[in-house]
Amino acid sequence: MAVGKEIRTQITSIKNTQKITRAMEMVAASKMRKTKEKMDATRPYSKKISQIIKHLAHANPEYKHPFLQERDVKRVGVIVVSSDRGLCGGLNSNLFRVILKHFQEWEQAKIEIDVAVIGSKGVSFFSGINANIVGQVTKLGDTPHLEDIAGLIKLMLDAFYQKEIDALYLASNEFVNTMTQKPGVEKLLPISETDLEEDLSGHWDYLYEPDAQEVLDILLSRFVEAIVYQGLVENNACEQSARMVAMKSASDNAGNIIDELQLVYNKARQAAITQEISEIVSGAAAV
Repeated sequence: MAVGKEIRTQITSIKNTQKITRAMEMVAASKMRKTKEKMDATRPYSKKISQIIKHLAHANPEYKHPFLQERDVKRVGVIVVSSDRGLCGGLNSNLFRVILKHFQEWEQAKIEIDVAVIGSKGVSFFSGINANIVGQVTKLGDTPHLEDIAGLIKLMLDAFYQKEIDALYLASNEFVNTMTQKPGVEKLLPISETDLEEDLSGHWDYLYEPDAQEVLDILLSRFVEAIVYQGLVENNACEQSARMVAMKSASDNAGNIIDELQLVYNKARQAAITQEISEIVSGAAAV
């Protein structure tokens, strides 16, 4: 029964694939717990440094750091955080779709765009659309460190200092829960007056050593580094979560296909047996 043999081969092949997707699902679940713990550990720091920046800038309105000065926007820089590997559902494609909407708006306003990319998937995508990639970092692994992306961040900060770009954005995925990852584009620089007025309750001030301006200069750079690193850590948690969900879906789909093929195989086998019985009966009647 040639048809039956072919179906059995397909079933065996799909079962082997299902074993792989189940293993990848369990690995992703394990990694997701670790990356989420790291994400939860870094969130308070990024939130606190953001709050301190707002307090310092609000308490010293006479000092205008370049990061706090609005400009006419003729060129923007975008730091894109993507994954190095695929098999994580629509995580990267959803992010790229959101970024492209902003690209279209900037291009319509005749604003030029520089892109700094973290992750191999982002490098491949933006190379494919001929975007101006000014820097890239890939193969960071599951436990990236700030030192790994410090050079890329400094490249974009220097470009802002030297007025080569007039605004800096961060594009990454935000971890909402295991089933939901929210892609978005966040403005990092310049920090607007509206941002500075948020979360200010009462009067805040600090004791400075050596002085407020120097402290603010250092903290503003640390602020950008902290936000970008937080985006990278959150994107890692999103990647493992999306991969776990995608592999579970793949395993479930493989199970459905196996059930359908098994039904087809049973029908083909039953038809072959019925045909053999009919031939035997016809032969016996002829005798």
